[in-house]
This record gives sequence, C-alpha cells and structure tokens, in this order.
Amino acid sequence: MHNQSDLLLNLAWLIPLFPFLAFAIIPLGVYRNRKLSHGLVIGAISIAFLLSQIVLWRAVGVWSIEHTLAYESPIIHWLSSGYERFGLGIYIDPPTVVMLFVVPLICMMTFIYSVGYMNFSVQVDPRYSRFFSYLSLFAAGMLGMVIFNNLLAFFICWEILDICSYLLIGFWYEKRPDLDRITPQEAGLKAFIVTKIGDLFFILGLMLLYAEIGSLTYSVIFSHETLEQLTHTPFLGTDMATVIALLLFGGAVGKSAQFPLHVWLPDATQVPTPALALIHAATVVSAGVFLIVRTFPILQVADAGVLAFEGIPFVALIGAFTAIFASVVAVAQNDVKRGLAFSTISQLGYMVAALGIGAYVAGTFHLITHAFFKALLFLSSGSVIHGLEHGHHHAHEHHEEHEKWFDPHDMMNMGGLAKRMPRTYLAFVIGGLALSGFPILTSGFWSRDNILVQAWAGNLIVFWTLAITAGLTGFYTMRQLCLTFAGEPRTGAAQYAPESKPAITTPLLILAAFAVGLGWISIPEQLPVVGGIVPNWFHHFMLSTIAASEHVFDSTPMLIGAGLSLTGLLMGWLVYGYKPLKASEIDRIEAVMRKIRLGWLYRAAANHFYLDSLYQNGVVWAVLKLADLADWFDYGQPQKRESDGQIVLVKRHGVVDGIVHNAGRVGNLVSQAANWIDATLVDGLVNLVGATGRHVSADLDAFDLEIVGGIVNGVGEVKFLGGWIRHIQTGKVQFYLLIASVTVLVLIIGFFAIIFLPI
Repeated sequence: MHNQSDLLLNLAWLIPLFPFLAFAIIPLGVYRNRKLSHGLVIGAISIAFLLSQIVLWRAVGVWSIEHTLAYESPIIHWLSSGYERFGLGIYIDPPTVVMLFVVPLICMMTFIYSVGYMNFSVQVDPRYSRFFSYLSLFAAGMLGMVIFNNLLAFFICWEILDICSYLLIGFWYEKRPDLDRITPQEAGLKAFIVTKIGDLFFILGLMLLYAEIGSLTYSVIFSHETLEQLTHTPFLGTDMATVIALLLFGGAVGKSAQFPLHVWLPDATQVPTPALALIHAATVVSAGVFLIVRTFPILQVADAGVLAFEGIPFVALIGAFTAIFASVVAVAQNDVKRGLAFSTISQLGYMVAALGIGAYVAGTFHLITHAFFKALLFLSSGSVIHGLEHGHHHAHEHHEEHEKWFDPHDMMNMGGLAKRMPRTYLAFVIGGLALSGFPILTSGFWSRDNILVQAWAGNLIVFWTLAITAGLTGFYTMRQLCLTFAGEPRTGAAQYAPESKPAITTPLLILAAFAVGLGWISIPEQLPVVGGIVPNWFHHFMLSTIAASEHVFDSTPMLIGAGLSLTGLLMGWLVYGYKPLKASEIDRIEAVMRKIRLGWLYRAAANHFYLDSLYQNGVVWAVLKLADLADWFDYGQPQKRESDGQIVLVKRHGVVDGIVHNAGRVGNLVSQAANWIDATLVDGLVNLVGATGRHVSADLDAFDLEIVGGIVNGVGEVKFLGGWIRHIQTGKVQFYLLIASVTVLVLIIGFFAIIFLPI
C-alpha cells in the first residue's frame, strides 16, 4: 500500500477514541448540562462516523486495485506479564470494513433519536446525562472490538459491552415489576450472569489458543501455518482447532442469545428503547455473530465429524433450532418489545445457521441488513410506546381512564395508531416487511433468501427449518402490525396517542431507507431481470481474503422462501387485519387453540415454553441449595432460643467452623501447657542456674582472697627479699667470686651427701 493509504487507514485508531472521551468527560464536569451532554455524545459519534467513512472508502479503493484487503498497522506494546509482551494494532479487512459502515451509522441515528425520546417523555429523566454517557461507552466498546487486531483486545471490548448492557438494562432500577415481569435490576443481573456463562467458554478458548501458538493476533492466527498446526494437534480425542472452535462458539451462544442461553434477551426489554435498539442491532447480540465471522477460518478447519450431529453441523443445528423455536414463541407475545426480542433471537439463529453450513457471505450480509431493520423496528416500537404513554396521560387527565396501572407495551392496549401516528406507522411497516423478507423490495429478502439458497445446497434439514421459520416470521410480523395500527383504538391511550416529534421520527425514516435499499448491493447476478443491474460487489469483496465456498444461485429455494413469507403475511392479515381486534377481545389464535383443546400449547409458547421456570426451579434452585449446604457445612444451621421474652437465633458450629473452633481449643490447651512448662520447669531451671552461679561466685571470691591473694603477697615478699639482696651487691669482683665458690662448694657437698648418706 502507498503511504497515503497507510495514513488514511491508520485513522481507524481514532474511531473509538472520541466516543470514549465523551463517556469520560460527561461525569467529570458537564453532567448537569443535559444539552451539552447529549451534544458531546452526538458530536463524538458523528466524528467517529466520518472517520469510519474515510477508512471504509479508502479500504474499498485499495481492494478495487489490489483485489485483496488485509491491512495491519504497526503494533504498539500495551500489556506485559513477566516475559510476555502483548501488542496492539488495528486490522482492516472486509469484516472490519462492513461493520465500520453499520455500527457508527446506527449509533448516530439512535443517539439523535435518544434526544427526542428522553426529552419529550412525560417526565424528563433525572439521570439524563448518565444515560448518554453509557450510550457513548457502548459505542466505543463495539467500535474497539471491530478495529483492533487481536482477540485479547476483542475480549476486553466484549466485556465493556457486557457492563454497558448491565448498566442500561437496570437503568430504571426504581421501577417495580408489572404482572409477570422482573425488576430492571434482576433483568440486568440475569443478562450479566447468563452472558458470563458464554464468556467462560470464550476465555477458555483464548487461553487454549494462546497456549498452543503463543499469539492472539489475527495475522498469526489465520495464517496457513497456524491453521495447519491447530488441525494436526490432537486434543481430547479430536484436534485443537475443533476444541477451540467449540469454545469460541460457546461465547457467541451467550452473547447472541442462542438456545439455551437465550433467556436473558427477552427480559432486557426493561432497558430504555434507544439502548434496546443498540443491544439488538449494533452492539451486544451482533457481537456474538461477529465473533463467529471473525474466527471463521478456525471453524472452517475444525473436524466436521465432531462438529456434526446426525449429518447436521453442530453450529448450524443450534442456529436453526433457535430460529424456529424463537419464532414460535414470538407468535404468542403480546408485549411489542418482547415479540421483537424473540424475533431478534430467531434472526440471529438464521445467521448462526448460515455460518454453521459455511455460508460466510450470506451470514455476514444478513448480520448487516438485520441491524438496520431491527434498529428501525425497536425505535418505531419506542415511538409507539412513547405516544401511548402521552395518550394515557391525556386520557387520565380527562377522567376517561381510571386504572391505576397501564401497560404501554401491551399490543392489546393499542389499535388504530396508523391514523394517529402516520410517520411511525410507515417506518414500522417498512421494518416489518424487511424482517419478514418481503420479495424484491426489502433488504431482508435478499439477505435471508441468500441463506436459504446456501442451505438448500448444503443441508436440507437446515433449509426446511429456516423456510418454515420464514413463514412464521411473516405471520407474527403481520400480527404485530395489525394489533398495533389496524382498526379502532382499544383504549383511551391509543385514542389520544400523538405522533412523536421529528427528533424521533427523522432517524426512523433514514433507517427505513437502508432497510429497503441496502439489499440491492448483493442481488445475485444470475437472477433473471434484476440480476446484474447493481453489481454484486459485496460477495466478491467478502471472499477476497477468505477461501469460503459459496454455492451457485438456485431460484427454487428463493421461491420457496418468498412463498412461505407471503403466506405468513397473508395469514396474519386474515386473522388480525381483515377484521381487526376489538377492545377486550382475546387473541384469536389463543381462542382457536382453546377450542381445539390446545390452549396449553399457546400458554406454553406465551411463557417461553417455561424455560425460565425450568432454570429458576432447576438450575438456580440447585445452585442455591448447594450454597445452603456449603453454608451449613461451614457455619451450621441457626437455632432459636428464647431470651428475655424474645426469640433470638444462635448459630451452632458447622463442620468447617467446628474444625476452626476445635483447632482454637487445641491451640488454647497447647498454650496453657506451654505456660505451665515455662512457669514450672523453665523458671526452676533458671532459678537453679542462678543459685549455682551465686555459690560459684562466693567460692571464687574465697579462692581469690586466699590463694590468689597469697600468691600476690608472696610476690610481694620476694620483692622484699630482692631489696635485702640488693644491699650485698658491692660491685667488687672478688666478692662475687667468693660467693660463687661457696655456692659450688655447697652443691658438691650436697651431691656427695645424697649419694653416700642413707637417706
């Protein structure tokens, strides 16, 4: 690449920086100024969007010349642990480029929408600035996950998304649960814990991958040599690539709400609508599918035999089952947001199934189109709820409704809103048609049916499962449209519901344009009439850096999918639109199923087939009982005792606590024994040594006086004798000779006396 290309692509470093700075600045000093707070956030995401567009089109220009795109910036050292050094850079390839188009644009539209949503509510939220700060961090985390060049940075940003979803789902923590709903705090905690289960698999996969190859950088992981090494390294009865692929997929299951870890997403509807749109369209759930897209080369080389169940690829099996399961549940939901939440789960299943059968381009393209029309649908539902809240407030002021509690999410309380909210109605219809895959006109048709084409050639069981799901999607989408907008208002709230402000509806119409036109960039060139009018450059762009096999176009599965979608839409209109539902009338599918004695099945679908209850009464109950057992094992059970007329709880020691207390008692006994030994034996020995020392000292004193003193005195006498002898020293030689002669004579006499005398 040329230096200019390097410079432009290196601008990607700055993309997540500005939203992060906005997040940090708001709580540091501007949170009291609501306008400045949302202005900073919108300005930051606008700059990120502009930089993304520069990087995107520069990358497309490089690809058009070189027919490949895999740019990695110079790596900087950012973490160290012992001798290990972790580098950080940016990585620009086709998946990065397409996400840089999706994420900033949807975030920018959602942030603009949020200003209208939070300002024109019945009451302005006191945590207004905090909400925008969280949104900005949300965007920064997703953008960082997209552009950085290694899975460690990916995981850190992944966890940022988790904490943001936890904070936003529990944002209105003071709300009390209505009907069977849980509190926002419980919903946030549920989302956090369930996604942590998937994150555990993710981090295990990263640890295993790093232990094997010593790097988490994409350029190293996806190299031919590394993939060969992972393929030929045995592990747990298969190869390393398979185990790592399964662990990474476990992370995607938790984040993208795939069965059986899907249970957190429907309860996430407690979040404010703009944040809910981000969760479902541009951040959290998209991140799980993006993880599969990002690590698709590892999935490609994994052992197909291990990853298959009865001939169905395991990843595709989970995705296909999730798709049809969630679509069945969506049919029985009266909460507009919950219905859309199960729709998201179903569509994510479509993407996972596509990637599981190797349809890399089709799965990625559906991820992009779904982001736009699902953001459109959630923001439209927020506009409806916003209007219903104002309508209920107006009706209550005019004493037309006196109920203490009113659910603005319940579609049974709506009806007739097409006339009251025309712009919202138009946006919702376009989003609904895109979701159901209305032929030719919508982006959902081109992305979803491309998956069906690949499944038709790849696995017929997966194909028919997804095709039936397409029919169910059309049915519950039309059900939502008719219950919300058709007929006459069924409550005073719907009768007085006003259209939302332009700050809300303008982003809807912009997103609606993408929900229609985005699919045209991937129209199969072999399709009669419309094929080739718009070049299918997306297909070639995505396959420029990865060797994924895509099956040739076949019109049969496309016609089957389109036929089932239209059938579902038609059936939904016949049931709910031909004669719109009246006030106090129960759901017509429920009524029919009651007549044929299948009301239990409808109730099961409405209650998500009791999976939440199963987890609560099975898994959660077992965990709590295990915790109680551990508590009893440690501390024992509390016992009641009456004291001064009052009942008090007294703890009796459990096993561990008893061991600790008994160890304390033993220690106390040892201490007492040591004290007795010290006081009795050691002190006695010390006293004996002292007395002995005293007696020895006295004896030494006598010895000193008698013996040593005598010797000293004797020495003194010798000194006296020396003084006497000094007087006889005259200095004359004759005198000295005399003395010597006398001495010799004395010695001779003594010698003979000793020899001869009988002594």
